[in-house]
Amino acid sequence: MSVRWRRYGYVGPAELRGLVRPGGEGCGLRSAADFEGWVSGLTRDELAEPFTYVVDETGVLRLAPRRSEHVVCAGGGAVLSAGEMSFRVAAGRWQVSEVSNQSTGYCPDVSSWPAVAAAVDAIGLERPSGFTHEVVFRRCPSCGQLNVVREGDFVCVFCDAELPRRWNCGELEPS
Repeated sequence: MSVRWRRYGYVGPAELRGLVRPGGEGCGLRSAADFEGWVSGLTRDELAEPFTYVVDETGVLRLAPRRSEHVVCAGGGAVLSAGEMSFRVAAGRWQVSEVSNQSTGYCPDVSSWPAVAAAVDAIGLERPSGFTHEVVFRRCPSCGQLNVVREGDFVCVFCDAELPRRWNCGELEPS
């Protein structure tokens, strides 16, 4: 039985989607060997920052430098999750030290964690049990603006309208 996860389409600025180029997506990691090959080519300075990540529609973890746009990392396609991810070595093994769903281009719900966990597990890394930094996104039904909900205050920062409790930023059909 295959797992059906919510797919997130790009909801960010059109000019950023225009940066997508064939072959310019993030580095796809499907195995421990893929991860070792990728990480061995990085400098200490590069590893000191979080990376932009997406879990693409096929469940593959894709990584790009932090200042990369999520839509570029995804090659313009829909994702199962997106955010930032950091790595460290502990007890001689690589592990995910921090991971968020912070992507204003895709606005993935916190419920996208299982897709991230499955992608990280597929490459054999230890990981946290959930997002280490959760971002709650909502679209205002009154003015249409995307909001980041802070401290459980479900009020639009643009027009003061009440925001829905359920995620509503642009769901696609499950994959």
